[in-house]
Amino acid sequence: MTQKLIFSVFGATGAQGGGVVRSLLARRLPHLRVRALTRVPTSAPAQVLADLGAEVVRADLDDAQTLGKALAGSDAVFAVTNFWEHGSPERELLQARHLAHAAQQVRVPHLVWSTLEDTRRYLPLEDERVPTLMQHYKVPHLDAKGAANALFRASGVPTTLLYTSFYWDNLIHFGLGPKPGTDGMLQFVLPMGDKPLPGIAAADIGACAAELMLRGPQRGTQSLGIAGEHLTGAQMAAQMAEALGRPVRHVDMDRAQYAALGFPGADELANMFAFKREFNDEYRARRSVAASRVLHPGMLDFRQWLARHACEVPL
Repeated sequence: MTQKLIFSVFGATGAQGGGVVRSLLARRLPHLRVRALTRVPTSAPAQVLADLGAEVVRADLDDAQTLGKALAGSDAVFAVTNFWEHGSPERELLQARHLAHAAQQVRVPHLVWSTLEDTRRYLPLEDERVPTLMQHYKVPHLDAKGAANALFRASGVPTTLLYTSFYWDNLIHFGLGPKPGTDGMLQFVLPMGDKPLPGIAAADIGACAAELMLRGPQRGTQSLGIAGEHLTGAQMAAQMAEALGRPVRHVDMDRAQYAALGFPGADELANMFAFKREFNDEYRARRSVAASRVLHPGMLDFRQWLARHACEVPL
């Protein structure tokens, strides 16, 4: 009997990891075991994955002792960290360090690391165009992931750095969808001016990562950015209006105005959009829609995503 491959997926009950698990299971490959890694294997979301056919295993990124056993025997690993769970870039970087070390110790043949840019390569801390946050960062949730890239390179583990894009699902779950203005019209706030924003369905990140795991490693470290479409705020608003059957107006703001909105994380997101706006050409060049569709031909564009999910956007 041929021994089955083992693909291990961190963040299995989250948006990205859950998408990877579901995409792998949907392929119904008889030679593949899908290992769903989560801190709480007894949780309801973990049980759903078990019912679908995944092997649910405990792994806690804050507890390095749990990682070696969880990764043992893995032929490929999908790794992701969740900054928004705790809001600490230092903790996120430590989690990535634990991941890289564990993968090195058990000699993982291929690791796909979900990452983003370290914006300090573009905006040094002394650059006053964008305020420094938490003393050491410009966009903490980007910077920590970008800084962690070096850990995986140094580990010697064959690694694919998978640069993701803005989740369109943020319009549902993160409160970034359109809201009624003082005149009653829906307003979609996106502080990008006329610069396009690369976006993607969260589930399609999972499908892309699953395909990379199945293709196997290349020599050394490779980088790949993915996006379903690049759209301006005005284009997104127009398509939302079609899907919702109500007018939607795009509202632009400068960085300071957006930060002053005062919701949790507003200052960080203001810096993030400022980075994507200022360095738009380079940011978009890394995320080719055409290359993404070669990797995952079923990649949704924004109109297709809205057709499935517009009814879930809270107004």
